[in-house]
Amino acid sequence: MTFKVVIPSRLASVRLPDKPLQMLLGRPLVQHVYERATASGAAEVLVATESERVAEVCRSFGARAVLTSPTHRCGTERVAEVASSQGWSDDTVVVNVQGDEPLMPSMLIDQVAALIASSNTPIATLAWPIANIDEMCDPNIVKVVVDAHGDALYFSRASIPWNRDLPPTRDDAPLLLALRHIGLYAYRAGALRALSAAPPCELEDIEKLEQLRALYLGLRIRVGRAETLPGQEVNTQEDLQRVARMMTSAQRC
Repeated sequence: MTFKVVIPSRLASVRLPDKPLQMLLGRPLVQHVYERATASGAAEVLVATESERVAEVCRSFGARAVLTSPTHRCGTERVAEVASSQGWSDDTVVVNVQGDEPLMPSMLIDQVAALIASSNTPIATLAWPIANIDEMCDPNIVKVVVDAHGDALYFSRASIPWNRDLPPTRDDAPLLLALRHIGLYAYRAGALRALSAAPPCELEDIEKLEQLRALYLGLRIRVGRAETLPGQEVNTQEDLQRVARMMTSAQRC
């Protein structure tokens, strides 16, 4: 199986300015993500960015960077531009590894690429069982429910499914049917083009979940059970410090 990895890396982050260039144990954040991606089985790894500063830093550590439009509404659109500019065929498998995931296990990148190849769906992603009722009710944790074939029915920040007759309790949390979504996607390049050509739908705008655009357009998303959970993503300065402590502790072991 042959697949590409594209890492969308936007400089203009609201909560953490210059996020891709923030230093993490002596290396920029984007370099850590790139190294995770290159440790996978990907045939090619590219960084997609709207910033020449980010592109220049990427080139300094040997990564190939592609400059993209600053007007993209989400990372998927940035990845779609790369797929088009590189002339990839509609069947090319492209894995979108978010640029703020320095602890993304390489095995998950391989897993989601293998999932889309074996399922013959336009999009694939991964999920993990909900651990407890606190996770179920946390709007920062995206939930997904699937059909009998393992394809996504819906993604939500809300607690889904909701028991009409009995509110969820800590005792029945393991029995809940929702899965915790992991924001790692594999696309066929044709699906990327369809997504980028369509405007955001109302569901996407309400939930702030770009994958709902795919479901709205009728594109199937196969959901696999992740082999492991990814580590902490970086959205704030506190996250960056937390990841640094985690990586330092791991190096000592």
